[in-house]
Amino acid sequence: MDMAETSKLLARGRGAHEHIRKELVAGRWVPGEKLMPAVLAELYETSTTVIREALTRLAGEKLIVVKPNLGFFVPLLSTHELSDLTEVRCRTEAHAVELAVERGDITWESELIAAHHQLSRTPRRGPNDPEHVAEAWSDVHRAFHSKLIEACGVPVLIDFSSYLSDSTDLYRRWAAPSRAAAVRNVEKEHAAILAAALDRDAPRVAALLRKHYETTARVILESGLVREASGASLL
Repeated sequence: MDMAETSKLLARGRGAHEHIRKELVAGRWVPGEKLMPAVLAELYETSTTVIREALTRLAGEKLIVVKPNLGFFVPLLSTHELSDLTEVRCRTEAHAVELAVERGDITWESELIAAHHQLSRTPRRGPNDPEHVAEAWSDVHRAFHSKLIEACGVPVLIDFSSYLSDSTDLYRRWAAPSRAAAVRNVEKEHAAILAAALDRDAPRVAALLRKHYETTARVILESGLVREASGASLL
């Protein structure tokens, strides 16, 4: 196989990985659903080999589950896992924010303001599907939270925070139709986080992020989708 063909295969693999990851986080498949390589290969117009490699990579990122002799599956909801993910995310981003506030320059401030502006001007729910979070909003929401910690300058913290964001986003998307999710004032929460960051008040940013993420976890639990560990306490 020549270099050009190898590059094409690698590109197809990256493309399949990103497409599946994005649709997985967007809630295209329900918790526990089996992901069939042959079906996905037809959907993305590629080979089953490319799809299997992408699914294996996603399994390594803990975004899907591999069951021996059974295949690939969307993770099931777990109160314990949600609690742990939330706690680890709060602690990880608290450290990242502390460094970002210390190291971030005026360019970071300007880009953070711009990211928040886009977030505040993007409707969270569209008129055609009011029960679910709009894809455009999810994109700018992720961009705002990523920009908040970007100035920390520690790749491992940024990458781990991204993984935690993806993992908790799976839960958030599935709980989107709940009443608690619909009436929550997320815009006010983000505005407060931005203000604290611009004030260079790392402890306040960390506290607001914790409240933000713990509220998300409570909304998910109240949606009724997480049942297998009912009665377990959150955090």
